[in-house]
Amino acid sequence: MTAGERGVLLLCCALGQPEARPLTAAQFRDLGRRVLAAGRPAGDGPVRASDLEALGVGRVLACRAAALLDREAVLERYLDAAAALGIFPLTRVSPGYPRQLTEKGGALRPPVLFCAGDRRVLEGPFLGLAGARDASPAALDFAARTGALAARQGLTLVTGGARGADRAAVEACQAAGGRTLTFVPDDLIRRAAGAGPGRLVCSEGGYELAFTAQRALARNTLIHRMGERTVAIQPGFRRGGTWSGAAENLRRSWSRLYVYDDGSAAAALLVRMGASALPTPEALFDPLPVRQRG
Repeated sequence: MTAGERGVLLLCCALGQPEARPLTAAQFRDLGRRVLAAGRPAGDGPVRASDLEALGVGRVLACRAAALLDREAVLERYLDAAAALGIFPLTRVSPGYPRQLTEKGGALRPPVLFCAGDRRVLEGPFLGLAGARDASPAALDFAARTGALAARQGLTLVTGGARGADRAAVEACQAAGGRTLTFVPDDLIRRAAGAGPGRLVCSEGGYELAFTAQRALARNTLIHRMGERTVAIQPGFRRGGTWSGAAENLRRSWSRLYVYDDGSAAAALLVRMGASALPTPEALFDPLPVRQRG
């Protein structure tokens, strides 16, 4: 692991220390810009707060960053425990970090992903899918057909791995011999055992972190950024993670968005906002764009 990768891990991950306050992606971006503009601190020893202050970093951030960097022993223990579980980190400066997140997230892309499974899954190409947990039988069938189709088309299916539509799609894709990439907003440890050939599970920021609503929302954006196409299945009407991820995708143009055309008000509104209505999974690959309703 390079010094740059270790630096990202130290600055941006709690490393199992609940009291640690790692830098946000925005703080890490700003710190990096200042350091690059002024030159790296001199010397081979630990970086001190005064070193960073001399480069124009504010005192509060300098002290915080220096304290985070002074955790080499903690980092070693954290990575050793991860390796024993079959978990490995990918930092934003690591070879193999997803190109899609770099291109669509820029300086605010996730600093670190912890992953378990087959890293070759990250070669793509990708089809994103985000769906309702309490999906109807028709929506579950649509999700399963989409997952199986992704496998037949040679696409890696990207989901959040939640119960309902996500899980139906993942199970169908895997049953058809396809590849799956799952971004989870909670503890990666319990999911690592389910990873294997053709399967990769990733969690942002740490492998032991518990579920939070903020992590769930962040996970949804990763699905839309990774996909070249993304399918939304049975979103709530202006509520819930499936809706918020789809709406943000339309605002930021991360990937072409399709919505399962189930006749709902939510699907109709997303179409009016710019999504393509999807009557069948196979229509994803029609030679002409799906006709938009309304």
